Amino acid sequence: MSEDYVSITRRGLLGSAVAVAAAMVTGGPATAATAVARPHDPGQVPTIWREFTRTPFTHPQIPYVGRAGHRGGSARFPRRPVVADVRAYGAVADGTTDCAPAINRAIAAAGRAGGGTVLIPPGTFRIDGLIRIGHSNVVLRGAGSDRTKLYATRNLTELIGVYGSRYGGDKSSWSWAGGLIWFAPTARWDSLVAAIKDKAWPFEGWTGNKRDEWETLTTVAPATRGSWSVTVADPRPLKPGRLVLLRLADDADHTLLEHMSGGGPGPEAYYWDDKTKLTSYVPYEWPVRIARVRGRKVTLERPLPLDVRPEWDPRLTTHVEPLTGSGVEGLTLEAVETPQSPHLLDKGYNGVVLQCAYDCWVDDVTVRHVDNGFGFVAASACTLRRTRVAGRGSHHPYFCREGSHDNLVEDFTIEQRTVPAPPNTQLHGINVEGLSSYNVWSRGDLRMGTFDSHRGLPFANVRTDITVDNNGRHGGDASAGPLFGARFTHWNIRVTNGRAGLMKIDGLAPYSATVGLNEVTEFDQIDVPDFTGDLHSRLELYGTTDVVRPRNLYEAQRDL
Repeated sequence: MSEDYVSITRRGLLGSAVAVAAAMVTGGPATAATAVARPHDPGQVPTIWREFTRTPFTHPQIPYVGRAGHRGGSARFPRRPVVADVRAYGAVADGTTDCAPAINRAIAAAGRAGGGTVLIPPGTFRIDGLIRIGHSNVVLRGAGSDRTKLYATRNLTELIGVYGSRYGGDKSSWSWAGGLIWFAPTARWDSLVAAIKDKAWPFEGWTGNKRDEWETLTTVAPATRGSWSVTVADPRPLKPGRLVLLRLADDADHTLLEHMSGGGPGPEAYYWDDKTKLTSYVPYEWPVRIARVRGRKVTLERPLPLDVRPEWDPRLTTHVEPLTGSGVEGLTLEAVETPQSPHLLDKGYNGVVLQCAYDCWVDDVTVRHVDNGFGFVAASACTLRRTRVAGRGSHHPYFCREGSHDNLVEDFTIEQRTVPAPPNTQLHGINVEGLSSYNVWSRGDLRMGTFDSHRGLPFANVRTDITVDNNGRHGGDASAGPLFGARFTHWNIRVTNGRAGLMKIDGLAPYSATVGLNEVTEFDQIDVPDFTGDLHSRLELYGTTDVVRPRNLYEAQRDL
């Protein structure tokens, strides 16, 4: 396990943070940390940033997301040796031959070899089936999103079957699950598909279809949010580099959910018991690697996302076999163009989904004419970089759900749809839901859509340095509970159509921060806060455009 996961110190972080803020105000010497500021343009440093530099891991409104993404936000992805070319397994770039079997054979061969890169050369490769990445350390690499195309002719309903919702009704779960390029550990994928075919609609996360595939490794002593270390009862099962789950159950008074909401009178007065969809997401399961073990003290690669309290039965547990170190790069996935389906009845012309994946990535990939673009489903510490959703319009261009944490989406684009939206369809945008936490969307261009929350109490997520034509709408059942938990931050957001909804969140999200947002007004979908009383939210540099410094909150945290 690399020592870079534990080398950060509080003194070093605070000193660098103060230097960043000072340089951005004074126009001081350029460094790696100050590079996010424009030369001769000091901008304005808000009070809340100065506060954050004093308490970076425990700030009440801004979450610490400086370790989000693959390998703690590494700027480089692994370059694994080439072990296969899909042409050697029968793939032909003629646009008519079904190449899915050949591509999957090449991927499987790389998996059996212990990993490596599978090349797809320039050209158009038709696929009549889905592409599965089920082994760790396997990379599927095209020649570039403008040179290699996979042309998908069938949807997931045709390929696997009808996928109903575990919460009832006639909804299609392909509206928020599964991809035509699907990252998932082989055994986990097999169990999911078997359950779907049996119409035993599964849970989709790290502990199996019934959430019962886990064993306790050790219990954990009380600790506070932001701590990098915990004290355990039995360190013997824990080794540096091991991936474990921190498991926090709730109690009868729902104090865990209240804590995720910031605590205090508002969450305490909220009625949780009838929010059955939300309560089905508990226990909270947070995957994390062990960085160091010294006696009973265990250091983690990221600071604790929440307090660890005895009433939540905290423990470190096992989980299903993970998918780690895999990626897809340099290609376009284009589905056959069909009209967008009515809302929640998607057939599953879906793009790329990462499920039960950790430290995986997608780079330079475009999806076109899809129902749903890029998805995290119980995925953590993964990066999407230089991704694009294009074509006839999507239901969820990006979705993040089922307890997905610490992921990074950067340099992303949602293009304007090429055809008008059919009646009874829906457009969301960059979605987060289902207790997902500490995810980041950075440097984005939303030419349509919104900052969607589908309820389910997502918390401690960041959207930063994004331009958006805010014309989408959020979703979410009432039984899924609040739109937002605590420590949502919107930082340097440029709204081109002046609509406030889900952009200016100081009146909606508890213990939140809206910083560096141009002037907006309420219209179309207008929400009321889920919690009563003082939300303890912050609003700074409102009515400005692109003047806040640091310009990108995630990059400033990472560069520390």
